[in-house]
Amino acid sequence: MFDNFTFESPQFFWLLLLLPIAAAWYFWKRNRQQAELRISSIRGFKSKRSILPVLRHGLFLLRLIALALLITAMARPRTTDVSTRTSSTQGIDIVLSIDVSASMLARDLKPNRLEALKEVAAEFIKGRPSDRIGLVEYAGESFTKTPVTSDKAIVLASLNDIEYNTVIQSGTAIGMGLATSVNRLKDSKAKSKVIILLTDGVNNSGFIDPKIASELAIEFGIKVYTIGVGSNGMALSPIGILPNGQFQYGMARVEIDEKLLEEIAQTTGGKYFRATNNEKLEEIYEEIDSLEKTEIEEFKYTNYEERFRPFLLLAGLLLILELFLRFTVFRSFI
Repeated sequence: MFDNFTFESPQFFWLLLLLPIAAAWYFWKRNRQQAELRISSIRGFKSKRSILPVLRHGLFLLRLIALALLITAMARPRTTDVSTRTSSTQGIDIVLSIDVSASMLARDLKPNRLEALKEVAAEFIKGRPSDRIGLVEYAGESFTKTPVTSDKAIVLASLNDIEYNTVIQSGTAIGMGLATSVNRLKDSKAKSKVIILLTDGVNNSGFIDPKIASELAIEFGIKVYTIGVGSNGMALSPIGILPNGQFQYGMARVEIDEKLLEEIAQTTGGKYFRATNNEKLEEIYEEIDSLEKTEIEEFKYTNYEERFRPFLLLAGLLLILELFLRFTVFRSFI
């Protein structure tokens, strides 16, 4: 109830120390506040004892309470309501370039490489509310899944829809995936432009050389982080298609062109990572998230509402009541 209750001038509360002094003075002088009459005997005064002389001390109590309320009002009690608004002072445009070739269904990451990537990438997207993000898919060819946008709901829905299909030509066209991503960012006005390129193979398709694509990224001031996905050695991977259309799985050697990915990252000012399991993949995206921070400016608005009036009104009412009782009910005793 009092979480947002503050006092503008709390130093006035020091005046409350005067109230015990006033009370002590009152009780010390109380016997001198009435005239005295000395007689030899009071046997002739046969009247019922009245409670009014005792109650008259309540008038002083009313005055003390009124003074305490006045001091509280002087301290200016008020409630505060703080609202904040944030704005991005240095937005980042990011494109996630994702390999969707059949090898991404390998089960060395759980449940497979592609699904593990989607889960981690979704958390990455949710953690960057101030940035614009786009998606590019590539296998033997590439295309834009989602243009760069600030609407995270659209990006997350598109990410969830990514799956292996036979519509895209088979293969791994790293150069084309990178070039398409560069094309999505080349006209961006953002102060920082980033591509996160993920693959689990070697460049064996497409008509654009990855080195040419990386030179385009340099020309447009785009930083590229590359991620090689796959365990070291052998992995349970699709090796054929059964008559029912399902993949036949078998152990296959993991081949990733790490030298190429390192070169792309180094020349564009990025960094190369290797994800051999789900935990490592998650750590990689967390590191990229920490490396590419968006500057946020926060504005705070504080609304104050004065609350001294109830204290002031109550103090006034108590003083009026004290004066009324003093000159009516207790007039004969004061």
